[in-house]
Amino acid sequence: MTDKSAALTLGDKSVELPVKQGTIGPSVVDIGTLYKNTGAFTYDPGFTSTASCESKITYIDGDEGVLLHRGYPIEQLAEHGDFLEVCYLLLYGELPTAAQKKDFDYRVTHHTMVHEQMSRFFTGFRRDAHPMAVMCGCVGALSAFYHDSTDITDPHQRMVASLRMIAKMPTIAAMAYKYHIGQPFVYPKNDLDYASNFLRMCFAVPCEEYVVNPVLSRAMDRIFILHADHEQNASTSTVRLAGSSGANPFACIAAGIACLWGPAHGGANEAALNMLAEIGTVERIPEFIARAKDKNDPFRLMGFGHRVYKNYDPRAKIMQKTCHEVLSELGIKDDPLLDVAIELEKIALTDDYFISKKLYPNIDFYSGITLKALGFPTTMFTVLFALARTVGWIAQWNEMIEDPEQRIGRPRQLYIGEPTRDYLPVSKR
Repeated sequence: MTDKSAALTLGDKSVELPVKQGTIGPSVVDIGTLYKNTGAFTYDPGFTSTASCESKITYIDGDEGVLLHRGYPIEQLAEHGDFLEVCYLLLYGELPTAAQKKDFDYRVTHHTMVHEQMSRFFTGFRRDAHPMAVMCGCVGALSAFYHDSTDITDPHQRMVASLRMIAKMPTIAAMAYKYHIGQPFVYPKNDLDYASNFLRMCFAVPCEEYVVNPVLSRAMDRIFILHADHEQNASTSTVRLAGSSGANPFACIAAGIACLWGPAHGGANEAALNMLAEIGTVERIPEFIARAKDKNDPFRLMGFGHRVYKNYDPRAKIMQKTCHEVLSELGIKDDPLLDVAIELEKIALTDDYFISKKLYPNIDFYSGITLKALGFPTTMFTVLFALARTVGWIAQWNEMIEDPEQRIGRPRQLYIGEPTRDYLPVSKR
């Protein structure tokens, strides 16, 4: 809604800019007419003060440590719901009834197989290819197999594409893992729930039966919930930007996966685990804390602080509890990485340096340890993130397509290159 305006004066020109207010959150100054009326752009590197769209899906209050999906706190969803219920919520705006959930679960479960020719794609990659490289290629290739769900103007095709990606992403991720470690692919089973099916596809082998541990399955499901969506982050913005050109949904999600791969985004949990391994023991923590405080030392503590959260990441609290549940179930009592993690957390919550800079532990701090305990190599961590975030990307993509104000993304720039100059023939240069 718009009930007030902001006045801006630039030289001898003045302009009234509408101020919009969401249901919750900060006000937004609408600068859509700024260039037309003043000839000036705004300058906002990283878009940290810019709202690029209207959305009803996810709300974050970084100062208070709040994360809501369609109004529901992440703590409640992770504690009482399951991942497919959260998928339904993100896609359709409301929690499903019992009948709706049964139908949705059935439709996702019966879309989990991928075209058999997809398996040939994997043999084209080197056996030591990073699983995220494989994911980028294979997800983008889905558009070559499912032509009947690439027309973005057809709501039915958009729905089919959405379900297909939510359903097939665990299968593709598990295939990437199996190829990475040199084991045969395992087909999905329709009598298993989403997380259990994924764990079985990753860890079962043809020569023996695999029984899913319910504690580990629940932990995996909770990890998926905690990563399902996170507002207009780098990868989600990438999906929206790619989608604004009219690209098919599979290509848009592949673009999101590529962006997620970066160590400053989805690769942060892998980087956090590598950091804990580098520290090694509790006794060495003071050394690394001193290095982190030294501006001239390139070392940085990974898994602390967040671009948005200036308080304790609400997902980190749930992830910490889940981490302990997994380690307890597996009988891992003396994990040196966990010992280092717990001591680092204590320091971060009491040390004036961390408090003043608001460097609180984030979700990546604990998720890496949990995934390692579940049996995944660090190269798979970002793949699991992509698997979970697919539903958020799809929900955001659908919302963008249906937005009547949607336009192709086209940021502007502050040009600092050479002014106009004349071409000289090579003999005179």
